[in-house]
Amino acid sequence: MDIATIKQRQQVTWASGDYAAVGSRLLLTAELLCEAVDLRAGERVLDVACGNGNAALAAARRFCQVTGVDYVPALLERARERARAEGLEATFQEADAEDLPFPDNSFDVVLSTCGAMFAPDQERTAAELLRVCRPGGRIGMVNWVPDGYVGELFRTIGRYIPPPPGLRPPVQWGSEERLRELFGPEATIEAPRRTFRWRFLSAEHQAEFFADFYGPTHKAVAALPADRAADLKADMVKVARSFDSPTTTPWSCARTTSRPSSPSRRRRRGGPMPESTVKVAAVQAAPVFLDTEASLEKALTLIEKAAAEGARLIVFPETFLPAWPAWVDEVPPG
Repeated sequence: MDIATIKQRQQVTWASGDYAAVGSRLLLTAELLCEAVDLRAGERVLDVACGNGNAALAAARRFCQVTGVDYVPALLERARERARAEGLEATFQEADAEDLPFPDNSFDVVLSTCGAMFAPDQERTAAELLRVCRPGGRIGMVNWVPDGYVGELFRTIGRYIPPPPGLRPPVQWGSEERLRELFGPEATIEAPRRTFRWRFLSAEHQAEFFADFYGPTHKAVAALPADRAADLKADMVKVARSFDSPTTTPWSCARTTSRPSSPSRRRRRGGPMPESTVKVAAVQAAPVFLDTEASLEKALTLIEKAAAEGARLIVFPETFLPAWPAWVDEVPPG
């Protein structure tokens, strides 16, 4: 397997279409990830394979010292534009997830939302995430799972354009077993799952959206003869329908939190895997929607159910309740 050639092809693939159009619809995953790793103002944060900057900007909103890296220059420029538009402070630079240009222990928190998982050398990528994160820091990831929509989408593409031989499927990063392999036998892995729902007008609309904007599907459709491209898009419609109604597709994700070990036990490039604690927290939960006339009683019942399942609840000051129930963790002043 020629890693260098694969990376060159990947760069071309992710630069095709317009991933920013896709990424802008995944903002929620980055915000939830930042809450999962409990980002604190002032922490040094690295967003690996940042794309158009979702996780980096989410960290910047929390007043962290943020650096985002990606190997697609056009996506980095979109991230810079977004930072300027929101008045957020973040630095973006071109870099490879498998060879991060930072000294050991450079960051308090290392993040990646559906990005680092696509690097062809998975072991080296995991080692780099660990290397640049300080002892006692955290690594947080959102990774698509093998049995979710994205996993099936890539298997469908593979029937038309087979992946390079020997290349591990990226969605293995969403597998607890694979995460144990990547982060080492001494890591502690927790892997609940969360479902991200993205609503389209129809299954056909979803297939067209991906064919137009998502690099892997855009590139595959463009590379095929017209009749085969039509067949692929028809199969993409079937995949969308197989997961839910034509207007709703659940995308399961894995969210990883890793706390590397002491400096004396950290992995150096080419060295043994260090002791570390890795937590994968990808909660399986469908969203709940309340219409504008839903009763307060119904809302409280749903929130109380979430609290019973371990959610941390913060009620903002502009939210009116006659009394704060005991299961509310925090009521900010105001």
